[in-house]
Amino acid sequence: MRVEPGRLPDVSRGVLMVMSAVAILAVCDFVTKYLTRYYPIPLIVWARFTFHLLLIVATLGPRLGFALVKTHHPFIQLGRGLSLVMASAFFVSALKYMPLAEATAVAYLAPILVTLMSVLFLRETVDPGRWLAVFFGFAGVLTIIRPGSDVFTWAVLLPVGNAVSYASYQILTRRLAGIDSPHASIFYAGLVGSMLSSLLLPGVWVMPQTPLHAAALVGVGAVSGIAHLVLIRAYELAPASRLAPFGYSQLIWVAAIGFFAFGDFPDFWSLVGIGVLVCSGLYLAVCERKR
Repeated sequence: MRVEPGRLPDVSRGVLMVMSAVAILAVCDFVTKYLTRYYPIPLIVWARFTFHLLLIVATLGPRLGFALVKTHHPFIQLGRGLSLVMASAFFVSALKYMPLAEATAVAYLAPILVTLMSVLFLRETVDPGRWLAVFFGFAGVLTIIRPGSDVFTWAVLLPVGNAVSYASYQILTRRLAGIDSPHASIFYAGLVGSMLSSLLLPGVWVMPQTPLHAAALVGVGAVSGIAHLVLIRAYELAPASRLAPFGYSQLIWVAAIGFFAFGDFPDFWSLVGIGVLVCSGLYLAVCERKR
């Protein structure tokens, strides 16, 4: 995503929009974690993608028309959608079995993995400073999930799977940069995710138990779709490298929500690991800005 041609960056508005969007996504994650107590994970994943897709079509379809579905690389869009639905399935599963803050923090391994994948698949050159940031990023994750902690269970593989899948999604998104519009990309991500998750729906369908649950299932998709539209607009206003560090404010929100809603709060070493992981991600964002 790039700043619109002919416009000067509006970093302040972009930062505000990014921080607002990640706060909204943190609330969506809280609602998702709540829903995992009552409904099968494939049903929740389906709801997230389907109502996300319906919102995108309803809000952007009348304005963009055919441009919303125009793509030069349908197979890359299919791969992006597959990667994103896998990332969503891993993360929703992680929310069911792990504290909210730790699951979200481990998932932030994705920017570190993007650096590794950019070397393997995009043939990018990585300087020693960025390799050091990658090393400390992994060290931060190991500090969070250290043996003997409450987080060190089989479930920790779930946010790691999310990070790998989401990093793959980001690498494929880079391949489409400047080729397909961001609106088309977000449409196809929702379309592929909805279609793939629908294949599992007949075997897991459960009627919502209450009107509140029904509203929550609709809301996690629709509201997250709004948040992603806000992110698209933010990245149109200012360069991604200037805005990326503020995405980490999501960790503050999920820690607060996890504490007040579920009584979970990261212990000292988990906070240290989160801090190391965030610093590594910020350093990589600064390096990207310099490039």
